[in-house]
Amino acid sequence: MDTTDTDALDRADMQKLAGGHDAALNELMERHAPAVFNFLLRMLGNEDEANELAQETFVRVYRARESYRPEQKFSSWLYTIAANLARNQLRWRSRHPNVSLDAEAGTTGQPLGDVLPSVSANPHEAAEAAERAEFVRAAVQALPGELREAIVLCEWEDLPVAEAAAVLQTTPKAVESRLYRARNLLREKLRKWL
Repeated sequence: MDTTDTDALDRADMQKLAGGHDAALNELMERHAPAVFNFLLRMLGNEDEANELAQETFVRVYRARESYRPEQKFSSWLYTIAANLARNQLRWRSRHPNVSLDAEAGTTGQPLGDVLPSVSANPHEAAEAAERAEFVRAAVQALPGELREAIVLCEWEDLPVAEAAAVLQTTPKAVESRLYRARNLLREKLRKWL
């Protein structure tokens, strides 16, 4: 589906939602929930937290349905809500450190698809690919928050710089600067794999 078609559908669904047609939220969730979940998963590195905050994102969309401005791109508004929730969760995490008993038992906490090797790859290639993927995830998670947000939005979520700037409530130039710094840091950390 074309992005202009999606934007028009989003605006129409938000107008329906603001008008009291609550089922319009289901349409919005069907179109955007997987992307919001993936964004939050990449920001937080925790599937349970990402799932919980994805649901909370749509609860907040519902609560703020009357304050949505149709001239604003819905996906930018949605990612702004999700990004703010992720930032709050990361701040909460930093104040409430948690030691996982699962980590000591050897559980990685990764989605099953990331753990199981591909049937097409030989065991060595699969192990190397899994190791590389985990190393990249860890390197992105280690980035400072504002750099991680820029990389996740622009590289993984494929948002244009201008839209990422709207989500992050900054200028496109600031996003470009963050991307540049993040890429340099990642290049340095991932030198082994490049």
